[in-house]
Amino acid sequence: MATIKDVAKLAGVSTTTVSHVINKTRFVAEDTSKAVWDAVQQLNYSPSAVARSLKVNTTKSIGMIITTSEAPYFAEIVLAVEDYCYQQGYSLFLCNTQNEPEKIQNHLDMLIKKRVDGVLVMCSEYTRDSLELFNGTNIPMVVMDWGKTDEKSDVILDNSFEGGYLATRHLIENGHTEIGVIAGQLTKTTAKERYDGFVKAMQEANLPIRQEWVLEGDFEPEGGFEQMNNLLRLDKLPTAVFCFSDTIALGAISALSEKGLTVPQDISIIGYDNIHSSRFYSPPLTTIHQSKSRLGVKALNLLLERIKADKSQYQPQTIEFHPELVLRRSVRNLNK
Repeated sequence: MATIKDVAKLAGVSTTTVSHVINKTRFVAEDTSKAVWDAVQQLNYSPSAVARSLKVNTTKSIGMIITTSEAPYFAEIVLAVEDYCYQQGYSLFLCNTQNEPEKIQNHLDMLIKKRVDGVLVMCSEYTRDSLELFNGTNIPMVVMDWGKTDEKSDVILDNSFEGGYLATRHLIENGHTEIGVIAGQLTKTTAKERYDGFVKAMQEANLPIRQEWVLEGDFEPEGGFEQMNNLLRLDKLPTAVFCFSDTIALGAISALSEKGLTVPQDISIIGYDNIHSSRFYSPPLTTIHQSKSRLGVKALNLLLERIKADKSQYQPQTIEFHPELVLRRSVRNLNK
């Protein structure tokens, strides 16, 4: 395998000159640069990424710590981040945590050893222990979904409260007064904010919230399926159910179908996230849209800005996204 010394010898220059040409750290005459690149090509020389990172103090790599890349919502964001990283000449190290503090610590240690330039954090469950782990490093960081919890990290807010309110208002405006919810775990920030938005809309309309119609599960189709079956065992059923994710809605619709019930004729369903597949549900799902690609690009741009900035002068930023209602065919209008 060729070394930098071999390139320098063939090009008739010093190893320092070869380094300056390859890393573009100093002006080198055109003829000399051509001689170096010709030697690089002839010898098929590939400089060590580690050695280059030590010289230029960058590895052109980003770490991303998320709950799970299997969930469609996370998967779409990861795809957007990975694609934009590629466009910007960065590599992406993806770490799944399943919300386990030990995994978070191990992944963070690994990313530090890899000397990543920055870290994107997207864990849907906020824990104080996790935040303390991240605050213990000096790596530039953008928190994508926890809300503003400290003064060190850039933050992106998704306004889940607003989304929960928007979804519930849509049901009410379509004549629904008996509304249930299938939430993720209400101990999670995003689920609790969506529930608080639901409560505000119901209170504004002077509608009662029946606690037997408030069901908790997880954000997976299995959770939606199980909780809808629990709801169907009750003597009195709501006319509409707000599912706190499109994946929950998928499971809920499947449970209704197995019981011979149809959406929206028997029970209306509204989801959240507007994942790619939600338009192909049967029926196509009315949902709350969050732009996954825009979120991924904004977060990475924010992180790259932080990486390049003077740490002593940088001021953490907050970027907000506002959810939007997407009308399809899973909500029945009872006013007609």
